[in-house]
Amino acid sequence: MHAETAAPTDGKKAGPARPGIRETAVRAAGGAVAALEQLAGGLGTAVIALAVLLCLLFATVTVPLGVGLLIAPQVLRALHSLADRERERLGRWGPEVIGPDPAPTRLRLALVDATTRRELRWLLRHATLGFLLGFIGVLLPLLAVRDALFPAYWRLMPEETNSTSLGFDPAQTWADALSVSLLGLGWIAIIVGLTPGMARLQAAPGRRLLSAGPDVDLSLRVAELTATRAAALDAHATELRRIERSLHDGTQNRIVTVTVLLGAARRMVARDPAGAEELLERAQGAAEQALAELRDVARGILPPVLADRGLEGALSGLAASCAVPCRIDVDAPARCAASVEATAYFVVAEALTNIAKHSQADNATVTVRSRGGLLRLTVTDDGRGGADEEGGSGLTGIRRRIAALDGTLAVTSPPGGPTTLEVELPCGT
Repeated sequence: MHAETAAPTDGKKAGPARPGIRETAVRAAGGAVAALEQLAGGLGTAVIALAVLLCLLFATVTVPLGVGLLIAPQVLRALHSLADRERERLGRWGPEVIGPDPAPTRLRLALVDATTRRELRWLLRHATLGFLLGFIGVLLPLLAVRDALFPAYWRLMPEETNSTSLGFDPAQTWADALSVSLLGLGWIAIIVGLTPGMARLQAAPGRRLLSAGPDVDLSLRVAELTATRAAALDAHATELRRIERSLHDGTQNRIVTVTVLLGAARRMVARDPAGAEELLERAQGAAEQALAELRDVARGILPPVLADRGLEGALSGLAASCAVPCRIDVDAPARCAASVEATAYFVVAEALTNIAKHSQADNATVTVRSRGGLLRLTVTDDGRGGADEEGGSGLTGIRRRIAALDGTLAVTSPPGGPTTLEVELPCGT
């Protein structure tokens, strides 16, 4: 006979099973590890925040000498770039921090800008309290490992140096060493119990001050992001159509020609070897042209020269092949994301093509600067000016490429020239 399990008779439904000790310990350990990672990442931005704060104080003190006025824009760019980096870091560990529109870098505008004031308040707190919390978060695991493993190495250390992390008297016996390991267990308990709250405390100023304030109309930002996404999709579709046209109208026709010539040569080889040889030569020439066109299409998708020589080398190649004498001036110490460099390359290529076709210029200049998380391009020519974005000059395509990366384009082209294109692209990594 099988024993029957008695059903509960108290009339109460069995509730959900409570997590066991093991599950609770695993969850607590995972939360502590994640908190330590957050604190370590916050320490990285806090060190930079401390440096920016010192530069800001130096600029403020040296304003009467004029030095502060010169370096203030660079310090403000560094502040905005660091704030964007902190928003990205916080977004990886929780809800996304949606920032307001880009803050100004001109001193007069920054003094009255609400976003800049909020970022300055965050900078002060993150460079002090955030730095302290991050330092403690990095120090605690080191202390825990040092003391928990103390019995494994204390006999190998000189007597005057084998003290605990708190500076207690050096261990003399195994009992002393084991007591130190208990201190290591205490550090672990502190890590599990306190580091999640420390991580939240470190992140709180950023989540409160770096998000869009109540005085910012988020609907405008949402509309801007929607337009940017639409521009990105449009640019992607345009690029696919260009590739399809290049393959269909060029490479595919060449390959069809090769097939026809090879078929004709195969039929003629027995009765007219000389004619078949001529057809084979024509087929070889068509195949070589198809290969060259296919190589051009591949380069148009993502030029390999960017990976081989970097942005400066790639732009130098464009300048060398331009019909108008062109000077390249690149100052970009750090590499940007591949999509950013590719966009910069295609923008310059299209701009130089426009200059050669329409501007009647004698000289052109391309300047590239990478500062404060932005890649700035300036393309200038001394031509006749009057560039019209609605006139089919390629400026619409350039603007779409830039908008796909949330960049900006400004065109100055009065009649009689000169024409200047100023482009700003966020340096994604």
